[in-house]
Amino acid sequence: MPIKANEIASILRQEIEGFEQKTHVEDTGYVTQYNDGIAIIYGLEHCMSNEMLDFGNDVYGLAMNLNEDSVGAVLLDMSSDIKEGTRVKRTGRVMSVPVGNALIGRTVDALCRPIDGKGPILSDKSRPIENPAPPIIDRQPVSVPLQTGIVSIDSMIPIGRGQRELIIGDRQTGKTAIALDTILNQKDQDVICIYVGIGQKASSTAQLAHTLDEFGAMDYTVMVLASASESAALQYVCPYAACAIAEEFMYNGKDVLIIYDDLSKHAVAYRTLSLLLRRPPGREAFPGDVFYLHSRLLERSARLDERLGGGSMTALPIIETLAGDISAYIPTNVISITDGQIYLENELFLAGVKPAVNVGLSVSRVGGAAQTKAMKKIAGTLRLELAQYRELAAFAQFGAELDDNTRRRLARGERITEMLKQEQYKPLPVSHQVVLLYAAINNYLEGIPVEAINDLKPSLIEYMELHAAQAMQFIQQTGTIDDDTEASIKQALHDFIEEYKQRLSDKNAEQK
Repeated sequence: MPIKANEIASILRQEIEGFEQKTHVEDTGYVTQYNDGIAIIYGLEHCMSNEMLDFGNDVYGLAMNLNEDSVGAVLLDMSSDIKEGTRVKRTGRVMSVPVGNALIGRTVDALCRPIDGKGPILSDKSRPIENPAPPIIDRQPVSVPLQTGIVSIDSMIPIGRGQRELIIGDRQTGKTAIALDTILNQKDQDVICIYVGIGQKASSTAQLAHTLDEFGAMDYTVMVLASASESAALQYVCPYAACAIAEEFMYNGKDVLIIYDDLSKHAVAYRTLSLLLRRPPGREAFPGDVFYLHSRLLERSARLDERLGGGSMTALPIIETLAGDISAYIPTNVISITDGQIYLENELFLAGVKPAVNVGLSVSRVGGAAQTKAMKKIAGTLRLELAQYRELAAFAQFGAELDDNTRRRLARGERITEMLKQEQYKPLPVSHQVVLLYAAINNYLEGIPVEAINDLKPSLIEYMELHAAQAMQFIQQTGTIDDDTEASIKQALHDFIEEYKQRLSDKNAEQK
């Protein structure tokens, strides 16, 4: 068959016209050293800080040190496949995590991978874990209360939506218990809660998840966990990933409560990474930027302006102290970043005062602005009274002769302290808190033995709900207390106390 030149020419022309040159450029490097989850990589000239690096086989790292001729990266997952000469590729993006409603009710790890056995997380949105904090012009003042349900905190150290309130104290003084009760109290309050466990025992977080599930709190809660057995890199990333999840809700106009439990272990994880990366150590071997580590995290909490949806993110970071030393490096750093602190004292805890809040060292820098009017009116002088009582109690220990006025003030202080004690997992609504405090502050408990007050509290609330239901409802719905409501509460309290005293005397007569 003869070859036709014009046919060949037309075929070639078509091929040339349809030819599309595709070029694919990859910035690659090679591992020169790998130890303890830290890889030193040669190459990657255009690598960005905090960029995700692909080590192959679904193993990723985070670029942290950008040296002149090498990159220091931390591996997010430990892998035995990585050795000298392993090829590393840039991804061109900073680390992001999936966000959105699909995470509510789920327990995930620091990379937002499910660890609760409920299947994959079906979310089509993601956010970078590092994000600039909202500027001042995008914020509005903190003025809406976030009720914890804990009488001593809501009355004296009020927390507002968008605030950052530090919970600080020695180990085993009830820090996580306060955070947990605050989550339980957000039921039906339209607040999404995020619990961030950093360096905790897996058994403790499993118990916590079970408790939240038992009380129905997982319906509005996300748990982000990096347990003590996880790598330092995952513990370092964990709070930033959780903050990105919270930000998505905040920028969609929702109110979020986020608990960082705890930032002491987060700082230790960061110190581990920094020392392995050969960064210069500073005070207590922490790197020089350890303040920035927490400030860039906590500054992202805010109450946004109405034009941005009016959402808020309230942060409750937890810090563990050693022997009550709040002047140590990390505690003072975080105290200076936050808008106040709740200080839990070991001595009070051992004396049976739970929650063991030290009123003298605890403070809310937002103050009465984030408190209901009813609570502000009733508990205005409470803080001062308790401080005076503690001083008198310390003086009375020396066995000095006490006058009648001092004895009365001590008895009153004892009863107020007893009234502020509260069992775990039993947060109280505002109306119940107001009534209990009203009874304690206005001397209704005078003449009732201190040991009987714990038994009196549930009976009092039950009586008030029955005989002053309208007044209780008014306080709960409006957060205020007017003259008619106060008169109704006074009358009901008077009747209850008379009835209770009679009940006690009858009981004593029976025992005799």
